[in-house]
Formats: sequence, structure tokens, C-alpha cells
Amino acid sequence: MTFQELKPRITVITSNNERTVEERLLHICEILESNIDYYNWVGFYFKNGDKDELKLGPYVGEPTDHTIIPFGKGICGQVAVSNENFVVPDVAAQDNYIACSITVKAEIVIPIFVNGENIGQIDIDSNTSDPFTEDDERFLEFVCKEVAHLLS
Repeated sequence: MTFQELKPRITVITSNNERTVEERLLHICEILESNIDYYNWVGFYFKNGDKDELKLGPYVGEPTDHTIIPFGKGICGQVAVSNENFVVPDVAAQDNYIACSITVKAEIVIPIFVNGENIGQIDIDSNTSDPFTEDDERFLEFVCKEVAHLLS
């Protein structure tokens, strides 16, 4: 399924007020992981209250020990500080990378903004080297905007 075909499905999920926010976020993870073959782990991290750390939200993929990530640590922690997209074509080349699985080769993290504040992010790991393109970034920015509407 193409990104253009997935966009309306994401909008339907975020607009479905009969499901909880957690259920809708998990459904987004499931849709992305099952329809994009190089998305092997898809999850959300959110700012943990007033703490300078991220807390793992809904996700699909291999279980992770990284349920709390301090700001600045790893790719997700860096995005929490920089407020910018971070595309990692080769995780082995990153000094500040937190390994979740030895099979992960690449990662993309896109922040979620509500009222101008970075409140979380979508994190995607791939077992394929250098799979992410600008199209992935634009699509995931769309997903994050839809999620922001859901959370605002």
C-alpha cells in the first residue's frame, strides 16, 4: 500500500471517537507495520509528565527494554531536544544510538507537536539498511499531525 493510500486510513483511525486514544495509536502502529514492509518496529514515545524523559506508548514489534529514555539519549532522546526529524540510514554509524535489537539497521524518528510543543514522537526501526526516503519523512509528518489533532 502506498503512502497516499494509507493517509485516509490514518485519518479514519484518528477520527474514530469510539476507540480510546491508546487503541487508536496502537492501530496506527499496526497499520504502518503491516503495510510498509521495511517498517519492522513502530511505536510512540511521549514526554513523561514534567520529567526530561520519554515514556514508551503503544507500539508493535519486538519487545523493548527501553520504556523510559532520558532526553538527549539515543535517537529518540535527541529528537526530544532538537525538535527535528532524525533519519538514521545506518544505526551502527551513530555514537548515541540505543540498540533495541541486533537486527535493526536503520531508524527514523519524527516529533509530534501540540500547540507548538514537542509532546512525543513516532519511532520506526527497520531491519533494512538505508530504507527511508524523503517520502517517508513527509508521510510520517502527516501521521504526526493527525496524532497531534487526536491529542489536542
